[in-house]
Amino acid sequence: MTTHDVFNQVPPLVDYDAADDPALLDGLAREGAGWASAEVHALGRLSGTEQAQEWGRLANEHSPVLRTHDRFGHRVDEVEFHPAWHELMRVAVGHGLHGAPWADAREGAHVARAAKFYSWRVDAGHGCPISMTYAAIPALRQSPELAATYEPLLSTESYDFGLRAPLTKTGLLAGMSMTEKQGGSDVRANTTTATEQPDGTYRLVGHKWFTSAPMCDVFLTLAQTAEGLTCFLVPRVLPDGSLNPMRLMRLKDKLGNRSNASSEVEYENAVAWRVGGEGRGVRTILEMVNMTRLDCLIGAASGMRQGLTVAAHHATHRQAFGKYLVDQPLMRNVLADLAIESEAATTLMLRVAGATDRSVRGDAAETAFKRLALAVGKYWTCKRWPSHSAEALECLGGNGYVEESGMPRLFRESPLNSIWEGSGNVAALDVLRAMAKEPQSVEAFFADLDAAAGADTRLDEAVRVLRAELGDLETVELRARLIVERMALALQGSLLVRHGHPAVADAFCASRLGGEWGHAFGTLPPGVDFGAIIGRATPKIG
Repeated sequence: MTTHDVFNQVPPLVDYDAADDPALLDGLAREGAGWASAEVHALGRLSGTEQAQEWGRLANEHSPVLRTHDRFGHRVDEVEFHPAWHELMRVAVGHGLHGAPWADAREGAHVARAAKFYSWRVDAGHGCPISMTYAAIPALRQSPELAATYEPLLSTESYDFGLRAPLTKTGLLAGMSMTEKQGGSDVRANTTTATEQPDGTYRLVGHKWFTSAPMCDVFLTLAQTAEGLTCFLVPRVLPDGSLNPMRLMRLKDKLGNRSNASSEVEYENAVAWRVGGEGRGVRTILEMVNMTRLDCLIGAASGMRQGLTVAAHHATHRQAFGKYLVDQPLMRNVLADLAIESEAATTLMLRVAGATDRSVRGDAAETAFKRLALAVGKYWTCKRWPSHSAEALECLGGNGYVEESGMPRLFRESPLNSIWEGSGNVAALDVLRAMAKEPQSVEAFFADLDAAAGADTRLDEAVRVLRAELGDLETVELRARLIVERMALALQGSLLVRHGHPAVADAFCASRLGGEWGHAFGTLPPGVDFGAIIGRATPKIG
């Protein structure tokens, strides 16, 4: 005799296209990469399969393991990964999410890559080495000989795992090794030293507190020379096949991002090649940092869309009190509010990706715009993701708090992007620094806002208030977060008014700029077109 029947349970969210996202597809075309639509959809459909989602689950449930020595006592410094990790990496590299855009001459190549990175959302952890490889190339170009040697292997769509001499492999991955325990974001406090050798190489001695993805083939590393902080390229394996003495001491036990190995490393006279000029390490490595900050923005926007998709799917299939959740007025308010936040983040992300692409191609105005918009977008979108993921989780009730739903993993991932590449305070202060040192970036930023002037009175007022905030230099550092928040909201509002769905743009301006909203999600004012907004967020199965 059965004790119960299973009913009113939500079907699995599988066999859907993660790229079936109006804000994403509209922005892809608008930013010059409409030619990549088929590629983006192909990766989005793969992302929505049961197989790919299982890879993500397994890679996180079976965390990487550090093996410092083999059974005979030889130092090996290897990290073992579950086979699912390698499947994820093969897909990411094979679809060009790493360094491939740098070898692609087509307009919009970096936008296409951003859209694919956004759509491939089954696991955040393996995105770390993918992102670092993408970001390493512009920094490496500070030394043309090194770039000519390594760039082709960093951009080829071949995943070739294993510790072997880099130039014997069919494809490479790059990491970064900057942070030390005494300094954190203050890399100028680093104590790792670099001593030049007669053959032109350097020997590095020191300890790095955070080196993620230590199984990468080469690392950009900061160390002190007589001229000051300098950037170096450090391979895991030397040209003769011997291990470079880059010792993996332990793996970090992290809140989330568990599929990705993050390690502490000691350099014991590790061999390195200088990248850029001596004493110019910060300027050189910033080429890499700016690109990884872009991926923080992309990842946060993607995470919001993932949480929204799961919440909308659940509400569409789950009943309570005689009606589907999606038909309950208050749940509709919550879902619509989550959707507005998601679309604002996606639209901003694509605008910055477009500016990045045009900047790479020599557009000075877009370079100036990107300087501020990237820092502003990274700060605000990454700050909004944790509260967004918490609300999306709550839409599933107790089921959302259970690991099998996938929402706890998403929630644990959500704080990371705000910390990575400079936490909130660092990002906000970077905005102030850019405005002080590069006034052309302020002009470019406001030119973008002014493109929507007169289209919405609430947006016009927000821009007016923002100008007043920037005109008051007293206590400006104390108010940095408020200033950057207002910059982000004004930019998102301007983009949505010009390019977004009218219902989304109107609701955004009413709730984020009009002063009628509460602090929690689900506090949209009456009159919002809830149906139009939620309809854009509900996944289509099959």
